[in-house]
Amino acid sequence: MGVKPSSVQWGLPPEVPWPRFLRLLRQPDPPRGWLESAADLPELKKRPLLLRWIAQHPKAPAHLRSRLLARLPWRALVAVAADPAAHPQARQQATEKVRQQWMTLTIGERRSLAIHAPHPLWPLVWRAPAVTVLMAFLQHPKLGLEGLVALIQPPLRPTQVDALAGSRWREIGPVAEQVLRALDQSLALPDSGLVLGHAAPWIKALDEEARILAASHILTPALRRMVHPRHEATE
Repeated sequence: MGVKPSSVQWGLPPEVPWPRFLRLLRQPDPPRGWLESAADLPELKKRPLLLRWIAQHPKAPAHLRSRLLARLPWRALVAVAADPAAHPQARQQATEKVRQQWMTLTIGERRSLAIHAPHPLWPLVWRAPAVTVLMAFLQHPKLGLEGLVALIQPPLRPTQVDALAGSRWREIGPVAEQVLRALDQSLALPDSGLVLGHAAPWIKALDEEARILAASHILTPALRRMVHPRHEATE
């Protein structure tokens, strides 16, 4: 349980030791003006990851929150956006700022971000053109079957198929079925870059009954023949 606000002795460094000050940042009811004073500490201005705790504090004034979020690097913004304890407006603003910064990030930064991306950014990350970024995203601890299937939609890109084929999702039936459906609707698109061979690992992931059902929903003749087990039996 937290300490009651009335019993907390408030102060700022250097009068207050840093470990105690960091605990105070997490107290729910700071005195009026304390957060603003904390944000102006020279040492804190040099440590943006600590400014995060002020920016996301439920009692931070809106003007202070906006000012601090504008100064935070993407790592701190992602932490705010993904923290359920953060003020809802802080989470929303942090998510939007990460979205704005996405195009300026290097592939390595995108890869680091992908595995921690807040849910509203998943569609943006899923469209990344780099397989390494997508493979990192597919290891996201909060990415579940339902969320992934919702992302696998046409137009499907070769990088997405390749990343999925090298992931822990490769042998999951509903994922395989969704990939085949999206592949079916994407093969004929201009510059899709997809070939029938992309379907092979997903066909192998399905049992005979599932393949028959999947084939009944596929419109591309060549792909339908590949998926249906009867095709193999007649060879």
